[in-house]
Amino acid sequence: MFKFTGKILSLTAAALMVTTAVGSAQSMDELVKAAKEEGQLTTIALPHDWCGYGEVIAGFKAKYPEITVNELNPDAGSSDEVEAIKANKDNKGPQAPDVIDVGLSYGPQAKADGLIQPYKVSTWDSIPDSAKDADGYWYGDYYGVLSFMVNKDLVQNVPEDWADLLKDEYANSVSLAGDPRTSNQAIQGVYAAGLAAGATDAKSAGEKGLDFFKQLNSSGNFVPVTGKAATLAQGQTPIIVYWDYNALSGRDTLNGNPPVEVIVPKSGVVAGVYVQAISAYAPHPNAAKLWMEYLYSDEGQLGWLKGYCHPIRFNDLAKNGKIPQEMLDKLPPAAAYEAAVFPTLDDQATVKEIVTKQWDTVVGANVK
Repeated sequence: MFKFTGKILSLTAAALMVTTAVGSAQSMDELVKAAKEEGQLTTIALPHDWCGYGEVIAGFKAKYPEITVNELNPDAGSSDEVEAIKANKDNKGPQAPDVIDVGLSYGPQAKADGLIQPYKVSTWDSIPDSAKDADGYWYGDYYGVLSFMVNKDLVQNVPEDWADLLKDEYANSVSLAGDPRTSNQAIQGVYAAGLAAGATDAKSAGEKGLDFFKQLNSSGNFVPVTGKAATLAQGQTPIIVYWDYNALSGRDTLNGNPPVEVIVPKSGVVAGVYVQAISAYAPHPNAAKLWMEYLYSDEGQLGWLKGYCHPIRFNDLAKNGKIPQEMLDKLPPAAAYEAAVFPTLDDQATVKEIVTKQWDTVVGANVK
């Protein structure tokens, strides 16, 4: 596992140039000109209500009106995106995606399968090394951290950390946002609890996390119901372990009925990251590169943050005072994210195997 430390290298005049797939450099003006000549960008699996993508796409269109954005299957999943590249290797028509936005595990696999091409944006140095492919084939775009979504009508004292959830005052209150035998979000919740309990590697985190939920269940604090905004509002699951962007969006949707507080725990802060990549067969490679430049610019990164997904350059933006105060006011404190741990693919696989195979015997709660 590795930490997003926020240690950022300074950008230099090199940021005025962009690196192409073959390693040569071109100016931003040249890239814009080439992209406009192509005149189209084809995206896939970008629902407008996910991470503020509606406004992000609108921002790109406003900045480059000469480029038509062709949006394929907004509700597709990561595997669908990869399959779309495979299915359209020889097709330069409108069904061939130029770019993909996929879960972390799909980036390395797509690289291994020769489905994506390298490209380093001009803000490359401010993307943590731990969240990008060294050769530029894929790079983290945004992430969420596991948080506590709390119904303030029912919970007077908001829990500040994982250990707090074991207190008697949270009887019949705590839920996961999924079944830990099948849900990645729930599995990562167990992992996070294990880290908070002092685990130093994925194996011990999985084991300690299961022990934590065993205690939570035996004490009567765990609710074996998949938590979501509706169950929180109904009082069935007053506290939900939830990705922060889902919790914050749910807070807005409930609009004070009931009042909701979203807390990033003091320890065991686990992040889930998505990644961007350009298809190796992109019909509009320059438009694809320009799209990446926009997404990783301050403007594009803040677009995701407005949708409550933390952009991968969040610490850099915060450090340099680039985030509007009104935007920060809607989020948990920025300092809460500084210790976020990004599980590696191996970490995730290890924890998944432990949790899915041992949940029934160790915890014994049938989450529905």
